[in-house]
Amino acid sequence: MVLFPNAKINLGLSITAKRKDSYHDITTCMVPVPLHDALEITFADKTSFTSTGFPIPGPEKDNLILKAFKLMRRDFNDLPHVHFHLHKAIPMGAGLGGGSADAAFALTMMNTLFDLHLENWFLEDYAAQLGSDCPFFIENTPKIATGRGEILEDISLDLKGCYLILINPNIHIGTKEAYEGVTPKPPEHDLGATLADRDLWQDRLVNDFEASIFPKHPEIADIKAKLYEMGAFYAAMSGSGSTVFGLFDKETELGNWPKEYFTFAGKC
Repeated sequence: MVLFPNAKINLGLSITAKRKDSYHDITTCMVPVPLHDALEITFADKTSFTSTGFPIPGPEKDNLILKAFKLMRRDFNDLPHVHFHLHKAIPMGAGLGGGSADAAFALTMMNTLFDLHLENWFLEDYAAQLGSDCPFFIENTPKIATGRGEILEDISLDLKGCYLILINPNIHIGTKEAYEGVTPKPPEHDLGATLADRDLWQDRLVNDFEASIFPKHPEIADIKAKLYEMGAFYAAMSGSGSTVFGLFDKETELGNWPKEYFTFAGKC
C-alpha cells in the first residue's frame, strides 16, 4: 500500500498562553497543500523502516512512523510485522508538518491494511500522542486548531484555484529558538472572522513567530517581501518556519532564488 502524505501551511498563528505541561496554547488555521512525501507499507517478517530523499536525522527510536506502529500494536498486539519505506520530499523542521503527516498517514494506512475499522476520532487520539500537528492530518481538511494544536474545528475555507509558492532558505529554526522570543497573548482578532474576508488577511492574519524570527533571520523576512512583490495576495511564514509561502490568484513564475533554497510551486 502506498499513500502520499502532504504538507500543510498555517494561516495565522497566535501563541495565546504558556501551559503547565511546558507546551503552549495556540490558535491557527491549518490547510493541506500539494507537496507530498511517499509512504509505502508492506508485510514483512520483522518491522523495519527505510527512507530515501531528504535524509532523516535522529535515532530510530525517535522515528514517528515507528512510534505510530508501536502505539497501535500496544492495543492490537496481534498486528503483523510490516516494512515502512518513506521517500522524503517535504523539508524537515520547516513549518510544513511533514513528519506529522507521515505519522498520521501511517496510522490511517495501518487502519486500512489491518482491517481495524477505527473511526477518525480514535485515530486522532492516537495521533495526538505522537505530536501536536498529527491529528490534523487524519481528516486532512482545513481546520481551526487550538489547545496545543490538537483541538480541531472545521472551517469552510477553499483555496482551490489559488496558486501556491513555497520557499525554504535552508535555515534551521529550533523549537526553543522559536518560542523564546514570543510573549503569549490573546489574538487581537477572531481568526474565523478574519479568514472569512480575504481583504483582511494582510492586516489581521499574523504569525506571532515572525516578530522575533525576522530580526534574527532577515533573509526570511526578505522572502516574504519578495513574494508580495511578485503579486501574492497573502504571504507569511508557516508554523515556526523557516518556510515562507505565497498565495496568488493566478499561476505565477517561481522566479529566481538561490540554488540552496528549496522551492515549490503548484495549484492549491
